[in-house]
Amino acid sequence: MPYTHMKSLPALLFLFSTAANITPQRRQFRRRQFRLPDIAFTSPAPCCAKADMANSKYEYVKSFESEDEVMYPNLIVVRIDGRNFARFSEVNEFEKPNDERALNLMNSCATSVLEKYPDIILAYGFNDEYSFIFKKETKFYQRRASKILSLIVSFFTSLYVAKWNEFFPHAEMRFTPSFKSRIVCCPSMEVLQAYLAWRQRECHSKNQYNTCFWMLVKSGKSETEAYNILKGTQKQEQNEILFQQFGINYKNLPSMYRQGSCILKTEVDETVKIHDKESPVKRSRKMVKTVHSENIASRSFWNDYSYLCKELGCFEQNVNNIKHEYLKLFQSENKLLPFTWIVIRIDGSHFHRFSEVQGFEKPNDEQALKLMNVSAVAVLEEFNDIVFAYGVSDEYSFVLKKNSQLYQRRASEIVSAVVSFFSSTYVIKWKEFFPEKELKYPPNFDGRAVCYPSYEIIRDYFAWRQVDCHINNQYNTCFWMLVKSGKSTREAQSLLKGTQALEKNQMLSQLFGIDYNTLPVIFRNGSSVFWDKMVTDNGVVAKSHKKVVVDHPNIIEDDFWGAHPLILETTSPRSLSLSLT
Repeated sequence: MPYTHMKSLPALLFLFSTAANITPQRRQFRRRQFRLPDIAFTSPAPCCAKADMANSKYEYVKSFESEDEVMYPNLIVVRIDGRNFARFSEVNEFEKPNDERALNLMNSCATSVLEKYPDIILAYGFNDEYSFIFKKETKFYQRRASKILSLIVSFFTSLYVAKWNEFFPHAEMRFTPSFKSRIVCCPSMEVLQAYLAWRQRECHSKNQYNTCFWMLVKSGKSETEAYNILKGTQKQEQNEILFQQFGINYKNLPSMYRQGSCILKTEVDETVKIHDKESPVKRSRKMVKTVHSENIASRSFWNDYSYLCKELGCFEQNVNNIKHEYLKLFQSENKLLPFTWIVIRIDGSHFHRFSEVQGFEKPNDEQALKLMNVSAVAVLEEFNDIVFAYGVSDEYSFVLKKNSQLYQRRASEIVSAVVSFFSSTYVIKWKEFFPEKELKYPPNFDGRAVCYPSYEIIRDYFAWRQVDCHINNQYNTCFWMLVKSGKSTREAQSLLKGTQALEKNQMLSQLFGIDYNTLPVIFRNGSSVFWDKMVTDNGVVAKSHKKVVVDHPNIIEDDFWGAHPLILETTSPRSLSLSLT
C-alpha cells in the first residue's frame, strides 16, 4: 500500500546507534570549540544569511530529521478535527444541536484556506471537522506530510480566532480553540470517492442522532435518559421519534446540518475588455463556491463541476457500501520511536513578509518576541508532557519527556495539536502586545517532529539552535544597521559576505558604537521556557507549586542543565515497558 516515504527502521536504528555513541567528553569538546559571547522576534535580512556562515559543530543533529514525503500518485487529503470542541462549544454556549453561526464560521475559514492555497481544489466539512483535497499533481511544499498538515491546521486555526468577532460580535471567546490534523493518502479516485461518501454519511448519522438527543433533553429528559432512549436505535426509529414526539420532519431541516458543506473551486468565463479600441476577449478565472449537496461522492455531482475532474479525476461509478475499517488503512498513523525525546519544531511561514506588513522593528522587535514567548508558555500549560521549549525569531522547539505517550506518539496529532494551539494563542494575545496595531492577516506556522535518542544528542540539538540564534542575530544586527545608515540591501549583503564573528563585532563597534555583548540578552540568547519551582517573597521554595517561566540563559554549557536536572530526567526503557504493560 503506497503511503508516505520513510527511512527503513534498520537504517534509523543504525543512525541512532552511531549518533548515540557521542560521549560527554566529545560533547564538551565541541562546546569548547564554539562558545557564545556573554551572550529573535528578529526580522530576517532579505537574503539567506546562513549561506555565508560556517556551520556549527552541532548541525549533525539535522541527520535525525526525515522527509515524510507523500509519494505520487497518491491524492493528498488533510483532515482537521476540533480538539476538546465539546467543551469549547459548551463554554461558548453554542446552540444545540446545531449553531448556524459556528458552522458558518467553519465554512468561512475553509473558504479562506482554498483562496490562499491554489493547490487545494475541494473541501468538505461538518460540525468541527473539515477535509481539504489537493490536486493530483500538487508539489505543495514538495508533498512533505508534516509540513502540509501543520500549515493547513495552523492557518485554519488563526482564521478561526481572527474571524470570531465577525460571527459572534457580542460574545467574547472564552476558551482557546485548537484542532488536530492528519494526512489521508488516497491512491486512487475510488478511494477518494469512498472517503467523501464516508464523511458525508458520518455527517448525516451524527446530526440525526444529535438532533434527537438534544430535542429529548430540551423536552425535560436528562442527558443520561436521552442516551438510554437512543441507545441502539437506527435511522428510521430516530426519524419516528423526531416526527411523533416533536413534529419534526428530519428531511426539512436545513441542508447544511444534514449534508454538511462542500467548498470547491470552479472555472467561470468572463468577458474582459483590455483596450477601448479592441474587441472584448473571454477569459476563464477560478472562483470558490459553497454548496450543500445531498451526495458529494456521486458521479452526477462530480460531473457538474468539470474543474474537479480536470484537477483530480472522474468517478467511474457510484459508491455503495463503505466500511470504516477499509478507509482506516489509508490514514497515516506514523508513530514516533519509543524511548526517545520528541522535539516539535515550529517555524513561521513567510514571516519575513508578515513582519514587513505588520511593521515590526528591525533587526529585533521585542514585543513580537514576547508574543512568541507567551504563546510558548500557553503550550507548556496546555500539554503537560512538554518539559522545555526554546525559541528565537519566528521559531520554537518543544521537547516532550522521553516516556511521553501523548496521542500514543502519533506524529501528525502531536505536531498539529501543538502548532494549532500555538497559532490560536498567537492571534488571541496579539492585542496585548500590539494594542495600536491591527493584525493585517492571520499568521501561520509549519511544524515537524524529530526523535532524539540520548541525553547528549538532545543537549546538542538545543546547542545547535542557540548557536544559530547567535549567528543569525549578529548578522541581522549588522545588516539592518548598515541599511539604516544608508546602504542598499545589496550593498549591505556585499559588505557582510564572508565576514566572521569578530569582524561583525568590530563593524558594529567602529561604525555604530554598538558593543554586541551589551545588546538585550533576549536577542542574543533566545528564550527558554520551562516549569520551575515557585519561590515566595521570603525566599522559601513552595515544592507543591510550579509555574512556567521564561528565561534567557546559555543552554550550551552545563550550568543551566545542572541547575535544572529534572527537565531532561530520563526513564529507563525497562521501567517504562513495565509501566505500559
